[in-house]
Amino acid sequence: MELFPAAVFNPPKASRARTAREAAAGRAIERLPFTVRRVETEADLLKAVRIRHAAYARHVPDFARTLAQPEAADYDDDTIVLLAESKLDGTALGSTRIRTNLYRPLGVEESVVLPDWLQGRRLVEATRLGIDEGRVGRMVKVALIKACFMYCEDNAIDFSVATGRPPVDRQYEQMMFVDVFPEQGPVPLRHVGNIPHRVMAFEIATFEERWTQARHPLLNFFFNTHHPDIDIGPAAPPPVLALPRHMVGNQAAERCEMAVA
Repeated sequence: MELFPAAVFNPPKASRARTAREAAAGRAIERLPFTVRRVETEADLLKAVRIRHAAYARHVPDFARTLAQPEAADYDDDTIVLLAESKLDGTALGSTRIRTNLYRPLGVEESVVLPDWLQGRRLVEATRLGIDEGRVGRMVKVALIKACFMYCEDNAIDFSVATGRPPVDRQYEQMMFVDVFPEQGPVPLRHVGNIPHRVMAFEIATFEERWTQARHPLLNFFFNTHHPDIDIGPAAPPPVLALPRHMVGNQAAERCEMAVA
């Protein structure tokens, strides 16, 4: 099912956002001890999967057993996987996966119906966030989140939708995400092992304005500092990795099930 015409994947608004960001980048430049980039090869993806699996195994070991190998969703053409790597030795430090609703509903929509204010909007959902336990872990997490925001800007996304289990949901609160279902507690979500999560959303257009008014402690990192080591590539559909043969049948079955639902 195509929710948005392919021609609007990279609208003029996206290029304007990138141009504005690059112009503002002259204010300050900060180098990081790691890089953040798109996964473009199978070897890159396997590095992302290893850090993802290790992170989930620390908190939800039962669900982590399903994440030991790449998932069919990693290969979807409306998805990118981001990988953070140490400059020192190339070690994987963190990863997350970004999926849009440009061609199909978000993963969260397998379990819930989003409210009217999110219907017909350009959305992204970041999932499978995994971070190394080392001292640089918090900075890696913030850099991955900034990369997600850059992707939203470049692709004229209206809202970022996130799901968080306690205590991760508190981190989304601190970033000023709001509850999609404020009168409802955490709900089991199929695409995260039926573990109860809060469903939250963040409006991209008012991001800087709201953080400025709140004097958010990460305002300078996100808006007043250029990080050359965070590079999400051109504002265009990402390269598509070839789906492994053993996954082809499973993916076809999943899409058939979604169509029936």
